[in-house]
Amino acid sequence: MTTPSSLRLALLAAGSLLLATPSSFAGETINLFDGKSLAGWKATKTAPEGTYKFVDGILEVRGGSADHLFYVGPDGKASFTNFDFKGKVKTYPGANSGIYFHTTYQEEKWPKLGFECQVNASHKDIKRTGGLYAVQDVLNTPAAPDNVWFEYHIRVEGKHVQIWIDGKQTVNFTQPENWVPPKGMDGRKIGSGTFALQAHDPTCKVDYKDFVVERLP
Repeated sequence: MTTPSSLRLALLAAGSLLLATPSSFAGETINLFDGKSLAGWKATKTAPEGTYKFVDGILEVRGGSADHLFYVGPDGKASFTNFDFKGKVKTYPGANSGIYFHTTYQEEKWPKLGFECQVNASHKDIKRTGGLYAVQDVLNTPAAPDNVWFEYHIRVEGKHVQIWIDGKQTVNFTQPENWVPPKGMDGRKIGSGTFALQAHDPTCKVDYKDFVVERLP
């Protein structure tokens, strides 16, 4: 026999389950780096040893060849939809890197899913720091020069993507309903997924630190 009190408890439990959706984590703030190890991160299997390492609280990215470091989180299942991301970046001459979002782990090669926020002040590729790669590019003149720390700020809400470099907006993109991704980049669509850091080629030399993400409704 079900009593009124037990029925109320059952309804409360069911309600709690319904509320435990990703949106219930809105406002949660996550530090993606612990400042001393690659805990919560997973590199492509092709990445040479030492491509990604922490030195004095800084993630150093050195060399690589189409390699990437993915944030998988403590449980290996990290995923973000709407978010506000901030991190500190420093590039060195000739470096080419990028911060991917809405992507997923791959063992090798360029991520098939997600968008790349470009990190490049002086590489031969003219798509520069602050751009949404092949979607809304910053060309020729980077939003930040080599050899100085700057803040990379990325905000995604629904189909709307915004990027700021040291507070100056460089991207304001809304994915249209009839969106056709760039040629050869079929997975460049708004959705959900995790973050990744690119080690583009052997000349890549970039420092990252203080990565913080806030989940948005």
